[in-house]
Amino acid sequence: MLAYLPRPPTDTSRYGTFPQKPDIPPAPGALVEDGRQQGTAATTAATNAAKRSAPMPNHPSTLRRGGFVPSEASLPPSRGSLAPQHPRGRPSWCPPPAPQEAGARLYPLHTLSVANIPNSARGRTSARSSTIPTPEGLQGRRCKLLEEDNPMLQGGKRQRQRYVTKVGKCQVNLGNIQDKKRFLSDIFTTIVDLKYRWFLFVFMMCYIVTWVVFGVIYFFDAWVRGDVGHQGDPEWRACIENVDGFISALLLSVESQRTIGYGTRMVTANCAEGVILLMAQSIVGSMIDAMMVGCMFVKISRPKKRAQTLMFSKNCVISRRDEKLCLMFRVGDLRESHMVDAKIRAKLIKSRQTAEGEFIPLEQSELNLGYDTGEDRLFLVEPQIICHVIDRQSPFWDMSAESLRRDQFEIIIILEGIVEATGNHCLAAGMTCQARTSYTEDEILWGYRFEPCMSLEKGAFHVDYSRFEMTFEVQTPAASAKELQELKELEQQEHSTLSLYWDHLVHPCALPGP
Repeated sequence: MLAYLPRPPTDTSRYGTFPQKPDIPPAPGALVEDGRQQGTAATTAATNAAKRSAPMPNHPSTLRRGGFVPSEASLPPSRGSLAPQHPRGRPSWCPPPAPQEAGARLYPLHTLSVANIPNSARGRTSARSSTIPTPEGLQGRRCKLLEEDNPMLQGGKRQRQRYVTKVGKCQVNLGNIQDKKRFLSDIFTTIVDLKYRWFLFVFMMCYIVTWVVFGVIYFFDAWVRGDVGHQGDPEWRACIENVDGFISALLLSVESQRTIGYGTRMVTANCAEGVILLMAQSIVGSMIDAMMVGCMFVKISRPKKRAQTLMFSKNCVISRRDEKLCLMFRVGDLRESHMVDAKIRAKLIKSRQTAEGEFIPLEQSELNLGYDTGEDRLFLVEPQIICHVIDRQSPFWDMSAESLRRDQFEIIIILEGIVEATGNHCLAAGMTCQARTSYTEDEILWGYRFEPCMSLEKGAFHVDYSRFEMTFEVQTPAASAKELQELKELEQQEHSTLSLYWDHLVHPCALPGP
């Protein structure tokens, strides 16, 4: 949520360079001054041979402060060169950290980049520079700086958390809600908002629970009155006939609530509590039917899936239209049953800090898409290019092509309309469809324009949705709209001054007559 801060320019020269392949790697015994004199003759012979065969460089390398010497052999290889594979996240020219033994001494890296210096001079150089300790982790920090400059590795790092996904899902999770009773007060909306698996579970449990509860009550009544123990007795006046156990009582409950009525089990007029129990079950069953059927109808008829056939372009473009800098995107409808009274609006999500030091995370501001002129109301029968004019009231008034790369924000697009398939405006009042998408600063193309996707064929207009996402580059100044306006006003002022000067030359002031 913090504002995006630009990275400082990476000055890799101050950290020196690393050799790709050192010509003659120094022997550990030549660098450690332990007083051992073994192999003196062999070392002297190798030094003389190197002096005769390898010419000295014209410009000797100058030791830098950090102990690194730049050399041409240490430049990183090009992209097309064959180089061994390295782990992801580390450039190919960064050598892997070598394992260090216990008690090993640290030597400056410039000793690996000076191959043409004799051993004696190299020994003096290493002895003099070994007194300056090389900070640990300097090589890793340099590799990190190189990774930041690598565009292939930088593309994955620019990904961040979106406020709204491209398919319109809000990435906001609500937590630590203390008062859960608010959801029970609006039980109808709570049930409708459940997922289908939980909704079907609640739907079935409402009926199963009522059947079981009333079945237990029927069985308890028959057991208390003795109807269970007098089955088959013609002289016994039963309250509930043909109930000899819990299973038969459960069947009586299901038959009574669903009005099946097979005729073998029934409640007689010999007891008042049986009649009252039957009336109560009928009322409860009717209420459950009304609520569950209503929830199921609303759940199925909700036009959330209608938004799947509403398309938004993957990118926004910024270019000039009617001599004004505009931000544009494209919307389209794939169905032949179109949206009624479609309206579109846009929100800018951006964190900022006030003059008093208050940090406002994810502040929402409105983008004008033609609310004053009615251009935000769409007749969406073919793809439309929605335009936001960058004027003085626009939050993008000071944004240029360079500042767009450093800024961090998100544009939320909301398209609302009534589903035409309902056919009735009274019914459609509860059938409003909403489609959403978002654009981040990386998805805005500066200096581009959408290609036309509609043509006239066989007496009708044909829309080619394969060209829906296509754009082409146009000449667009990289300056902000504010700078362009100031330049235009300056040109007008100069033009008016030149016009007055020219009129004065062509029509000089007439001298007064005698």
